[in-house]
Amino acid sequence: MREFYSVKEGKNNMIGTVSVIGAGSLGTAIAQLVSNNAEQVFLHARRKEVIQDIQKTHRNLQYFPNIPLSPKIIAKYRYKSVFDPEIIFFCVPSSAVREVSCEVKNLINPETVLVSTAKGIEHPSGKTMSQIIYDETGKHPVILSGPNFASEIVLNQPTITTIASNTTEDLEKVKNVLTTPEFLVDTVSDVVGTELCSVLKNINAIAYGICEGMNLNENARFAVLNKSFQETKTIVEGLGGNPDTVDGYCGLGDMVLTSTSNQSRNHTLGILYGQRITVDEKSSSILFEGKKSVMAIKKLCQENSIKCDICQFADAVLNHQKSPETAFQELWGKML
Repeated sequence: MREFYSVKEGKNNMIGTVSVIGAGSLGTAIAQLVSNNAEQVFLHARRKEVIQDIQKTHRNLQYFPNIPLSPKIIAKYRYKSVFDPEIIFFCVPSSAVREVSCEVKNLINPETVLVSTAKGIEHPSGKTMSQIIYDETGKHPVILSGPNFASEIVLNQPTITTIASNTTEDLEKVKNVLTTPEFLVDTVSDVVGTELCSVLKNINAIAYGICEGMNLNENARFAVLNKSFQETKTIVEGLGGNPDTVDGYCGLGDMVLTSTSNQSRNHTLGILYGQRITVDEKSSSILFEGKKSVMAIKKLCQENSIKCDICQFADAVLNHQKSPETAFQELWGKML
């Protein structure tokens, strides 16, 4: 099921209160976006300096220093006060989703709609972000996928996002709070496929970046990208999703965006490894969500006898110190 929101149809009543957990680039952009359709938006952060900056200047100086935030946005330290929202957006890295879900579970009402924006798979459990949120809260979240860059959302530039849920009422509520004339929302019921697309696009971006980093010719690079698209369909279907979802914005659109844009962290990570430059995530403070996903997807594919040549290529370079040239020659032998 796929449906576009049309501005001509009008909106339901404005949402009362929305909470956005995580005041990074995406969390700040989502807070700015939903302030168009909510009476009040709480932006929850773990760092007191971020809260103080927003309270004093009404800007997130670390991520968007030149963009004034909506007066509806109220910065809050963590989650202990004024926490009774209609919708909660989880805008934290995949590595923090379980911890945050556990911390807020007792503050969630039965009517509260949860939205997961993190892209990743927990390793070694193999659980998706929605499964982790359900484990900790007992609620199935709506999945928000791409193709989206926070830097464009916060500037109110034309964007389409994909949201997925089996609950029509939750889909409608989240669609209404997100939709503006510039920000369009594509709704689907394939939760598994949508969430897997958001994971696999990071792996594909790493693989494409490795090819770019080793200065591979364009014919070969785009052949690899095409194989990534085909393999995404195979993996989505093999793990219980609808392969047709990969044809949509959260599939092909997000894969191409993440694989080819210089704004993509995982594309950059691939380039560095293609140039034989190893990245220490701890010292750089940059989170590459696709790196752990490579190991998790490889494990899931092995357990379910699913072919994953692109994932194995990325894994060989990232996690097994195989030279990009050798790994590519092995991949090239499997292209047909």
